[in-house]
Amino acid sequence: MATEMNSNLFELYDSDEEEGAERELSWAVTEDHAGERLDKHVTDRFADPSVSRSQVQDWIRSGLVLVNGKASKPNAKTAAGDVIAVTIPEPEPIEAAPEPIPLDVVYEDEDVIVINKPRGMVVHPAPGHSSGTVVNALLYHCRDLSGINGAVRPGIVHRIDKDTTGLLMAAKNDAAHASLAAQLKAHSVIRRYTALVRGVLPHDRGTIDAPIGRDKHDRKMFTVTDRGAKPAVTHFSVVERFPDYTLVELRLETGRTHQIRVHMKYIGHPLVGDPVYGGRGGKNLGLDGQALHAGVLGFVHPRTGETMEFSAPLPADMEHVLRMLRTR
Repeated sequence: MATEMNSNLFELYDSDEEEGAERELSWAVTEDHAGERLDKHVTDRFADPSVSRSQVQDWIRSGLVLVNGKASKPNAKTAAGDVIAVTIPEPEPIEAAPEPIPLDVVYEDEDVIVINKPRGMVVHPAPGHSSGTVVNALLYHCRDLSGINGAVRPGIVHRIDKDTTGLLMAAKNDAAHASLAAQLKAHSVIRRYTALVRGVLPHDRGTIDAPIGRDKHDRKMFTVTDRGAKPAVTHFSVVERFPDYTLVELRLETGRTHQIRVHMKYIGHPLVGDPVYGGRGGKNLGLDGQALHAGVLGFVHPRTGETMEFSAPLPADMEHVLRMLRTR
């Protein structure tokens, strides 16, 4: 039976499939995709940066990609009505190891830990970042993290980008993880960010309600689109205006990958220093990455039911930029 694939196929925290299990997917080629090279067609259908074209070519040569039930070649041309079946092999296991990396711990108890993540630190191990991550540091610091997300992402309930600073929560046991994940799914977790964006926002406040999916032109990027997209809502309010820049506070209603960065680009005010979504000028101001800080995080404690809210000050580099802008 044909199964429609979409851009959230490999979302790390939305999947209820068993970790490491092989997955089988199939779909029928539509008229608008007829005549494409098989390797390109399959890669584009995945729309996920973790699935490269060379990897797909290996799958095809290994017989893991079938066209109408038969093996094919990477350069074979698709035809309308072809049924393509892909068996996704079990990924090579990656295990995170404890590392004595300093952590800025904002709060900690037997169930949860909240840290203030510095710029440049990746949240969990991935190809190209096998060590030096938040997970490596947490494993050394806590030694007891939930196992819901497996050996690579223990305890991780949500993520913030490598070059985004600020508050991140992790779960120390499966019950706490399930509770926090349910709160995220229900959009009840409080997440407020501070960002410096390019240009002067004319409105004091507003809401960006625009679905986000993979960019069909660049699979490593996201964009506002109706193609394989998920709903995304960001609320913003102006904190301070400067010539050519605006300091804003943003509240996430949903939590899509790169949501704030994509939404601010969409309304014509990309984040300062964002190398991916067009917010140039960060290095000239002393920033090595986007000017985005997760400053406020709130949730209901999974054991006590108490509403908890934490805050973290702006990082020193963003404070320095603001001081410069105020003296101009």
